[in-house]
Amino acid sequence: MTAPLVPLFVKLSGRAVVVVGGGAMAAVRVRQLAEAGAVVKVVAPEVREDVAAAAAEVWRRPFAPEDLDGAWFAVAAATPAVNRAVAEAAEARRILVNAVDDPASATAYTGGVVRRGDATVAISTGGRAPALAGLLREAVDAILPKDLATWIEAAEAERPTWKRDRVPLATRRPLLLRKLNALYSDGEAGPVPPGFVSLVGAGPGDPGLLTRRAADRLRHADVVLYDALASAETLRLAPGAHCFFVGKRAGRPSVSQRAIERLLVRAALAGKRVVRLKCGDPFVFGRGGEEAQALAAAGVPFEVVPGVSSAVAAPALAGIPVTHRGLASGFAVISGHDERIYGPILDRLGSDTTLTLVVLMGVGERARLAARLLGRGWDGDTPAAIVLGASTDGAHAWRGTLSELRHAPLPPDRAHLPGTLVIGAVAALALTASAPPAAATAAAGA
Repeated sequence: MTAPLVPLFVKLSGRAVVVVGGGAMAAVRVRQLAEAGAVVKVVAPEVREDVAAAAAEVWRRPFAPEDLDGAWFAVAAATPAVNRAVAEAAEARRILVNAVDDPASATAYTGGVVRRGDATVAISTGGRAPALAGLLREAVDAILPKDLATWIEAAEAERPTWKRDRVPLATRRPLLLRKLNALYSDGEAGPVPPGFVSLVGAGPGDPGLLTRRAADRLRHADVVLYDALASAETLRLAPGAHCFFVGKRAGRPSVSQRAIERLLVRAALAGKRVVRLKCGDPFVFGRGGEEAQALAAAGVPFEVVPGVSSAVAAPALAGIPVTHRGLASGFAVISGHDERIYGPILDRLGSDTTLTLVVLMGVGERARLAARLLGRGWDGDTPAAIVLGASTDGAHAWRGTLSELRHAPLPPDRAHLPGTLVIGAVAALALTASAPPAAATAAAGA
């Protein structure tokens, strides 16, 4: 651990700052200081044109300690030896110095900076990990609202009233929070009006694969109707909602589709913000189209929030691209739960070796599926894969051939996980950087 730092925002406008160095490292600091209104003086034997153009004065010679006389701040952006000389001269004059990429010679450190008007957020790692500071800056930049300057104006407008009425500091924050909420809500909280339904795709299960809009709709939801495969971690993103399970699993009693549609309409007409949380994408074997039609017929406003379909996500998480140059130029996605539905589709596909076949909800039908394809002329040595629980800790991948798929074994403790079949040349690939242990073990034994 380095010594604790005191974070400060320093006003350098109109004040002299000496930058020692004229190369690429100096260029960034000179530009930043000039933008802050500092009177920048550059000292270096060689100075780049862009550095000279942004500086108030340029001294093309080696650094001398007296160059810091009268300066408020110094930047060392030269060689380590010169940086140490600058640090010693600055210490003798009680001037803080920033040494670029040389923390040992520095007494002040710049940070990753995010600015929104007069709001400035800076992140420092004490000079130890500037790349990490940059990543943290990008993360903060993504989170902060673009109109943060409006927040400052709102907060500034409230201060005279608080001071006049002697409002205690401890109570000002909740008052300000209500004021800021009012900027967006017009009396109602949340990004959508009451009586609105969002058909949200939950992706393959990992909440980290939700879209930002999906997470936002869950955060503001009053009611969530969720499918069987929605994870507990995902539901925790809806802390203020009443969550109701309406999922369907093969061979088990479940809520009918018409009942789900009535629940959506009823909740919306009662003024609730409703999220229909559907695994994968709402419009890929999710019956989202039927729900959209029911909502439209009832006059209920709604939106569709697409999700990452398991048809491409599950293979990808197992290292299988559904298309790959030289192996597969296209892919077909079918539902495999009923042979009366998928059978005629497979019959029309023929035995196209450039096609990847992706089957959702077909693990239990894998013997019939394989037999149907083999009967239609597919080569028994065609690569095949089964991906179970693709985005979960229990992920498992089996790889083999189409002939072996009929009797492919499944781990008893994972046979209940949602599964995806992949049939085609790409199923032999394993392009993940580090496959889950279960998947790697299964692949090795295939």
